[in-house]
Amino acid sequence: MDDLVVVGAGPYGLSIAAHAAAAGLHVRLLGRPMAAWRDHMPEGMYLKSEPWSSNLSSPDGRHTLASYCATLGIAAEHGTPLPIGTFSAYGLWFARQAAPEVEEVTVTEVTPQGDGFRIRTAEGPPLLARTVALAVGVMPFVHHPEALRALPPGHYSHSSGHRDLSRFAGRDVAVLGAGQAALETAALLAETGARPALVARRARLNWNTVPQPLERPVLRALREPHSGLGTGWRSWVWSELPWAVRRLPAATRERIAATALGPAGAWWLRDRFERRVPVLLGHRLHRAVALGGRTRLELESPAGRSVVLDTDHVIAATGFSPDLGRLGLLDAGLRSALRTVGGAGTPELGAGFESSWPGLFFAGLLTAPSFGPSMRFVHGAGFTAGRLVKGVLGRLGARGPLPGSSGGARSDRAPAGHPRHPKTYPR
Repeated sequence: MDDLVVVGAGPYGLSIAAHAAAAGLHVRLLGRPMAAWRDHMPEGMYLKSEPWSSNLSSPDGRHTLASYCATLGIAAEHGTPLPIGTFSAYGLWFARQAAPEVEEVTVTEVTPQGDGFRIRTAEGPPLLARTVALAVGVMPFVHHPEALRALPPGHYSHSSGHRDLSRFAGRDVAVLGAGQAALETAALLAETGARPALVARRARLNWNTVPQPLERPVLRALREPHSGLGTGWRSWVWSELPWAVRRLPAATRERIAATALGPAGAWWLRDRFERRVPVLLGHRLHRAVALGGRTRLELESPAGRSVVLDTDHVIAATGFSPDLGRLGLLDAGLRSALRTVGGAGTPELGAGFESSWPGLFFAGLLTAPSFGPSMRFVHGAGFTAGRLVKGVLGRLGARGPLPGSSGGARSDRAPAGHPRHPKTYPR
């Protein structure tokens, strides 16, 4: 029986596994490395966050995005966006350098068994673990507007469903949303020969400003401190004090998770977008109807008038809705037994990211209503990894020594960072 099975091999899963291996735990890491970044973002996208705030977390702090870029002769500079492909490759490099082996399998079920858990995969026999960390990313929580769900599948998609937007060349595409995914998807569509139009409920689009220099006069830096989530004291709190957010009342945490750091486009995208993409702002989607091979969107304008938009395809860049009910790989009885954050449908977590079910830990988007908006970003992996592994060590210690060990939960472990299972991801 393994000490810890980490489900998911994105930035959070890789970081947790790196810390767990360094702590001497028997850890297995399951999933496709960097899957959301490699498989669910269009070619040509850029990393919105600054390179220095986009590091995966290793205990020694050496395996940074800047370190990886240096191996390629690329400068990871403040104020200079990096391609998503570079970040994806960084994640694979981190996996080789800092994490235990990734087993590229599909987890289908996590069920309580005895004093631990049984983990079933689509590819092999079940695994047994004393603790489990679910770092499943965002893809289980894709959100489509209700009005689109009655359409035939070929008429609409989610922005996370595309690697290559060139198939829309010469076609009309309505993009729903007002955040970075919507704005960049629309710009890329225009640049690949499509005819996009953006539809948003918001009355105006928000754009991030050009980042201030890292080196600034002291008073200016005090007034508007830099943080992993942006400039300013509010962003600094969300970025640097997730432990303090967790101590707030549940209703306050829910509101913060839902509203803080709302939709906005990157400063470097604005010119590309505004030159090429027409917009319908303040318009609400009332109904969507398939008309042969096209789709008619029935909208309501800010003045309450009906507006009709006919298009060849609809791309919903409408984000992700974290909800335990949508986490199908987790045993239904276990799901229903978990304490949740108010009405959010997300797990209530302790300081070490442990849920109310002993030994079951969560990381990433599902933890935002517990620890705040930094859990929606790569930057949150640094806060999560060490604390979660500390929580795992505490849980293993509370259960007593492993069978056949000489005492503590760390005995009979593979040396930190040494391979135990063959790697199956591209090098």
